[in-house]
Amino acid sequence: MTRPVVHEGIAALRAALAGRSTALVPTMGALHAGHLSLVELAAGLADTVVVSIFVNPLQFGPSEDLDRYPRDLEGDLEALSRFDGVVVFAPSVAEMYPAGAPGTKVVGGPVTALYEGRSRPGHFDGVLTVVAKLLGIVGPEVAVFGQKDAQQLFLIERMVAELNIPTRVVAGAIERAEDGLALSSRNRFLSAEERRAATALHRALEAAQASADHGLAAAVAAAQSVVVGEELVRLDYLEVVDPGTFLPVGDDHRGPARALIAAQLGSTRLIDNDALYLNRARP
Repeated sequence: MTRPVVHEGIAALRAALAGRSTALVPTMGALHAGHLSLVELAAGLADTVVVSIFVNPLQFGPSEDLDRYPRDLEGDLEALSRFDGVVVFAPSVAEMYPAGAPGTKVVGGPVTALYEGRSRPGHFDGVLTVVAKLLGIVGPEVAVFGQKDAQQLFLIERMVAELNIPTRVVAGAIERAEDGLALSSRNRFLSAEERRAATALHRALEAAQASADHGLAAAVAAAQSVVVGEELVRLDYLEVVDPGTFLPVGDDHRGPARALIAAQLGSTRLIDNDALYLNRARP
């Protein structure tokens, strides 16, 4: 096992990467098997994988869990040591934002105010700003993001395309526990009962898939019936969107769609999503 090389400064990182083919995996640390699957995917796409570990304050609202968000750099480095030649970029907040909150930010448009953005105002502008900075700092040929944050992935892909950033965005599949719960750094905050109840998110998505042949209303009703049965799950939203626009689909939508779900379990917020095909049974 080889301990990754760690750079805390932008200048030192850029010097170390000069002339290398790179793939970037942006993370906020507290790495789990889902993150490691993205690193493994990235390792097949470039000579050097850069894993950024940075808890970005811009994407947390005043009442959110910035201070509580798990941080374990030593554990992250140990987890990454299974890979050869990984470079870790672990900057401080002062290194990323030397003048404090930046006066220049990326603003992502109307989709940033929907779903997660409706519950977390300003969240996606913070995400897009830090991703744009990381892409500018590292200059990767490829950047790998997880499909679990589907709205984030859509917005990053659109930002890269519209700003002509010369980086190819690759999506990594959602990694799940055996009971279907999507892996998340926040799962560690769930009590045993909350952890059991949290499987309702994936079960709801499975129910939506099973009923999707009969249209939007049937898919949503099937998913809601699962969540209603779990009193520890406080549903924030359940939406079905067009993958091409990330806008809600209409009742007559026929074809690919993506179901999004978010819920609160105690003090922990979880999200999940999955693909479905609506109205296959329609004549």
